[in-house]
Amino acid sequence: MSAQPLLSANGLEVSIQSMAALRGFSMTVLPGQMVGLIGRNGAGKTTFMRTVMGHLKPAGGELRFNGMDLAASARHQRAAAGIGYMPENRGLVPQLTVEENILLPVWVSKTLKAKERLDFVYGLMPEVADMRERKALLLSGGQQKLVALGRALAVGTRMLLLDEPFEGVAPALSQRLSEVIFALKGQQLSVVISQSDLNHSRTLFEREYVIERGANMPTRH
Repeated sequence: MSAQPLLSANGLEVSIQSMAALRGFSMTVLPGQMVGLIGRNGAGKTTFMRTVMGHLKPAGGELRFNGMDLAASARHQRAAAGIGYMPENRGLVPQLTVEENILLPVWVSKTLKAKERLDFVYGLMPEVADMRERKALLLSGGQQKLVALGRALAVGTRMLLLDEPFEGVAPALSQRLSEVIFALKGQQLSVVISQSDLNHSRTLFEREYVIERGANMPTRH
């Protein structure tokens, strides 16, 4: 595994409506590494992921992905760089089919091939292929989580950011999500998973970062 970071955040400062949300937060992710971002609700986990994705702008610090200055990059460049994002609220378009939702970020890419990415997603999650024609609004919350993961996988060729993927889902689906994520190990795909506790996936992580009030805390053992 290369020692050169794929994602590096150093001293990130982010404010939301003049309230400090990240306070000098730092984090490093290596190629192919599975990293846990652990913290209670409101600790800054989603803020960090939204900053990486360009939804929020840092007021200070440095944020780089594969050598690119993310703070100075347009939001759409994340997909082109190979970053896939699964927001906690799933963020699906209700009136579109499952397959259309998965392909949304692929369609804006100049390099990704739709069939190739669909084959990859459906190969990992055959149950998603079975509901490809269904509209997203007809799916259960758990099924929507799988589709949101599929959409992130379709465009995330270098890195996945998964915000609370296990939150609010039935134990069987939580187990299934863990299986899919675990299957990505060894594929040189970096994965960052945020969650409020470690009940679901401690065995997945090669490294953990604990965040509290927007700042780094000592890692729990």
